[in-house]
Amino acid sequence: MPVREKSLSELKKLAEEIRAKILETVSRNGGHLSSTLGAVDLIIGMHAVFDVEKDPFIFDVSHQAYAHKLLTDRWERFDTLRQFGGISGYTNPKESPYDYYKAGHSSTSISLAVGAAKAIHIKGEDRIPVVMIGDGSMSAGMVYEALNELGERKYPVVIILNDNEMSIAKPIGAISRTLSKGMAGPFYQKLKKKTESLLEHLPESATYIAKKFEESLRLITPGILFEEMGIEYIGPIDGHDLESIIETLKIAKAMGKPVIVHAQTVKGKGYKIAEGPLEHWHGVGPFDIETGKPLKKSSSVKSATQIFSETLQELAEEDERIVGVTAAMPGGTGLSPLLERYPERFWDVAIAEQHAVTSMGPLAKEGFKPFVAIYSTFLQRGYDQVIHDIALMDLGVTFAIDRAGIVGEDGETHQGAFDISYLRPIPNMTLMAPWNEESMKKALRFAAAYSRPLALRYPRGAFLAEGLKEAGEVPDYELGRAHLLREGEEILFVGYGNGVGRALRTAELMKGQTPGILDLRFVKPLDETLILDLAKRYRRWFIFSDGARLGGVASAIEEFFAGEGITGVEVASFEYEDTFIPHGKTEEVERSLELLPEQLARRVARIMDEAS
Repeated sequence: MPVREKSLSELKKLAEEIRAKILETVSRNGGHLSSTLGAVDLIIGMHAVFDVEKDPFIFDVSHQAYAHKLLTDRWERFDTLRQFGGISGYTNPKESPYDYYKAGHSSTSISLAVGAAKAIHIKGEDRIPVVMIGDGSMSAGMVYEALNELGERKYPVVIILNDNEMSIAKPIGAISRTLSKGMAGPFYQKLKKKTESLLEHLPESATYIAKKFEESLRLITPGILFEEMGIEYIGPIDGHDLESIIETLKIAKAMGKPVIVHAQTVKGKGYKIAEGPLEHWHGVGPFDIETGKPLKKSSSVKSATQIFSETLQELAEEDERIVGVTAAMPGGTGLSPLLERYPERFWDVAIAEQHAVTSMGPLAKEGFKPFVAIYSTFLQRGYDQVIHDIALMDLGVTFAIDRAGIVGEDGETHQGAFDISYLRPIPNMTLMAPWNEESMKKALRFAAAYSRPLALRYPRGAFLAEGLKEAGEVPDYELGRAHLLREGEEILFVGYGNGVGRALRTAELMKGQTPGILDLRFVKPLDETLILDLAKRYRRWFIFSDGARLGGVASAIEEFFAGEGITGVEVASFEYEDTFIPHGKTEEVERSLELLPEQLARRVARIMDEAS
């Protein structure tokens, strides 16, 4: 039976079943938990009031849309959530026609709704976009750009503001809720139109008094910002009261104009251990439902993020000029301890990557040393600012790029594949990458002393090289200087960042061949002197780098060879091909791309056999 035909009691039972299914699946597979549990009732309300067969359902970020997936033909496949070849943790039209748009980054939903509303208006169709957006996403400027146009165009769009942190407005009692809903209802709207018509014929003084009375009512509600932008506002309502949700959404739908429905929810609703604004429960690995404890024992090997965090703390203690920023990811980037210890020097600016990047420019100009701690996939959102506000000014801002390379189950919207390619063409920009704990510490010390724009990338989790016997000591970093880890015969493995570990592990599996191993260290500027020397001694080069092939490390080397007129050196790249990389456990994804060390060893052997 379609959701729209179910009774209220049936919908309440359905909400319980959905929460149980989500909890069971996420406890086994990992995924986003607290936000998606908190959104269950609102999503059921969306499906009860709107027609998913025709109305665009648009979820901001879409990590909270698990209930939507379960309500739209994916209940039986839900146990494959985030698994390689299974359903995505985000909305994806290739997976289901009921997923209107791909999403994985925040604050795009209202812009998408405006675009959909324009198309619906031009086509003259009876459809209405319905958006779900979290309060955190409301911190990004793109939302207000979209609201600004929507308030002007007046297209029918219903926006459900899922406020699960009480960061927009706290509950202010029954009077506010009654007034808010009443002001959105048909009686008030008719009265408002008649009053506006009447005021046109009254003296100016009477008009002034009437308008002031209406404004005084609106000031009681927390929605005045939206009202001033031309968006009707209803709320706050209880985002777990299905009867109230459905009643309110019906009112909003009938208004035929842009409306924001402000609903307050509890993260983790239905799973007591995770209820509330606990960052740990936002995204989780497999865990025991009874205790909430992770099933996977924590590794004794430090992650690259942990090494970054500890080293930056040491540097910040030594040098008061060091400052830093993150855009709503203090835990993920390792900046949380610095935010607590140095609240006047390290900042979380919420989901505002553009602002995060630009705001660090003046700090560099004023003599400080800023670090922008950010995921590779999210730095894409501040690209113009990197060029216009940092590189153009040649300012000493360091971009500490976490999650470079394949990130696993979050998939194609989050893979850190492009940062080398999109940063390398920028003038004044230096690109470097460490490959183990010692090199990370030394790279950060280099960055702290460097006075120009610099991007330093490192992977999610531990470096691949950890646990290997390293070839000699790691020297200090010098601008544009590579390091030859070991000499070899005939073939050279060129590693960049985590690619060094991949090269070392592949070399261990080579039979009858001893490749040279080069830690490139910098892809911009290249160590031209050493590369020219190595080109005379090694005729087969294999490039190991966790980034896109187009514009990547192999491209940089081939461009240099072409410029120098070097011929006779064959370059093979093991970088990512020109495609978006799907979701799944990192090892399974890498196996599908033939990037595991045993696969790479076979690929090298095959290439050498074909050449002989």
